[in-house]
Amino acid sequence: MVTVLLLLVFIYLSMRLTEFDLSKFRDFKNMIDFLAQWFPMDFSKLPDMIHDSLETLAMAFLGSFFGLLIALPISFLAARNTSPSGYLYHFSRFALSFVRSIPEIVFGLILLTALGLGPFPAVLAIMFHNVGVLGKLVSELVEASDPGPQEAMKAVGAKKNFAYLFSIIPQIWPNVLSHFFYRFEVAIRTSLILGFIGGGGIGQRLFNDFKTFQYSSVSLDVFIIMIIVIIVDLLGSHLRNKVI
Repeated sequence: MVTVLLLLVFIYLSMRLTEFDLSKFRDFKNMIDFLAQWFPMDFSKLPDMIHDSLETLAMAFLGSFFGLLIALPISFLAARNTSPSGYLYHFSRFALSFVRSIPEIVFGLILLTALGLGPFPAVLAIMFHNVGVLGKLVSELVEASDPGPQEAMKAVGAKKNFAYLFSIIPQIWPNVLSHFFYRFEVAIRTSLILGFIGGGGIGQRLFNDFKTFQYSSVSLDVFIIMIIVIIVDLLGSHLRNKVI
């Protein structure tokens, strides 16, 4: 009973703080008038939109891929069963937590200010955050790996580093790929937000079309974004099933 009362209090306070008010949905006329301006879609800029979409995909892929490359060795330092020392273990854990706690939008604001507008700072922003996220996820997979193959390789004279490499990586690789594709999907949506602050890609085009009230172009931007996310999701699911 106390738990229910506390939950109701938290819900009430949260609704007050967020000005939660369903009565604002009573008048749909403005929403209908606004959405009516989205159609028909303006296909005159489709080639440029496709180019920007490919740029967004490239940003998301590079940020996720380089993030995984950097996170893999760090994850072994941040795993209790493979870290060479307690100091490195705690330092790696702290570093991953620190990087993971900074949102991509903050990295983006810093890097876009320092390096200038464009997709390159956006790639770095996605990469830095993914290092923290993937490093934590992979380190947990390493800690949960079966120690049997490691002991078998050490028993036949393999060095510790090679034992870790060839006994742990094959065990965790399907789950590593699963985490990578999930972060890739997240990175696509993140690159759209980074486009709003000058990171390029279809996100920046969407923001500019909104600012200039070109709603027939906005509708096509949104449709292309939906297609990209669906295709990447299907592709990721297919590859995960193949590997697993």
